[in-house]
Amino acid sequence: MSPSAPIATELSLPAPVLIVEDDNLVQHRLDLILQQLGYTPDALIFAANLADARARLAEHPVALALVDLGLPDGNGLDLIAELSAADPSLGILVISAWSTEDAILAALRAGATGYVLKEREDVEVALSIRSVLRGGAPIDPFMARRIIAELQPAPPQAVVTPPEPSQTANSTLTTREQEILQLVADGLTNREIAEKLELSRFTVECHVKHIYRKLAVSSRTRAVVKARSQGLLS
Repeated sequence: MSPSAPIATELSLPAPVLIVEDDNLVQHRLDLILQQLGYTPDALIFAANLADARARLAEHPVALALVDLGLPDGNGLDLIAELSAADPSLGILVISAWSTEDAILAALRAGATGYVLKEREDVEVALSIRSVLRGGAPIDPFMARRIIAELQPAPPQAVVTPPEPSQTANSTLTTREQEILQLVADGLTNREIAEKLELSRFTVECHVKHIYRKLAVSSRTRAVVKARSQGLLS
């Protein structure tokens, strides 16, 4: 949902802004959000991959960067590290579907200023950008809670017998996640799944990452193997 009126006309808007994102739908979404914040189209520089971003940077120094992590020719972490090394004060906001502690901590270590999930509403993404513009370091609330939970000492717990794996997984995967998991097992890419289900690619990426987390795996192959071992796939 796009904001219906300019959100931050009082902000000083550093320009130009580099947006590194390969999904056309997400590019369009960020274009609209930034214009709602007061940016003009000529202040926005779009790049669909790392090579394109580096070529644009060679031509235009930037004042703000919005970077995805999963790019066609590599990981956005490399670009974040380069941007931060060149200008430690540069505002760098990661806007990604990756929702693991490892991803966000790696991004922050590389030099990112903040991190927000693509699945958030437009107004939440806009607020994160506003925070960066004001010198803040916004972290997606979902991720912040998980990181805080990881840092807190775990209370002592009684030893209990865990439920059968198949019951646990079945109770946590949503109907949509089971549908996407089956298409992953059929060999479809995220983009193909998005086209088949008429979803945006970043929405499919969010579901896939949630599946990984719920199955405690880190790859498509391991997700399929574990799901089959638990009777979740035909």
